[in-house]
Amino acid sequence: MASAVETLNIDWKCRHTWQVASYNTMWCLIGCSIGDIGTIAFFDFYNIAWPVMAIMALAIFNGLLTSIILETFILCKQMAFHLALRTALGMSLISMIAMELAMNLTDIAITGGAKITLIALPIMLLAGFLTPLPYNYWRLKALGKACH
Repeated sequence: MASAVETLNIDWKCRHTWQVASYNTMWCLIGCSIGDIGTIAFFDFYNIAWPVMAIMALAIFNGLLTSIILETFILCKQMAFHLALRTALGMSLISMIAMELAMNLTDIAITGGAKITLIALPIMLLAGFLTPLPYNYWRLKALGKACH
């Protein structure tokens, strides 16, 4: 096990680790975005009058749920269902929550919240990708644990 000093003093210039962390973060973003953006789009398209914060909370929950479901589905091709589900549940919740918060706070900043626009969408996805990326890199480099 690495000491506290070793986990803080890591090489932040490792191209391979950035590539692996980026790939893992991309898969997390896909899973989280399905539930998150789908929820916001549903309320937006059907003009359902819920408070913005309630929609965003539901969007975050659904984003976490779809990420876990997608990861479980992908892992079922490599292992038994119960092991795939346990692995998916063991993903970094810190990373996923940071991603979800970044996406939803960006949506609120651009649209006022609970709206999907062609301007907000790519910026939301970029924020959702970049926010957890350094943490995912650190976790992979310092602890040897991938978010997926």
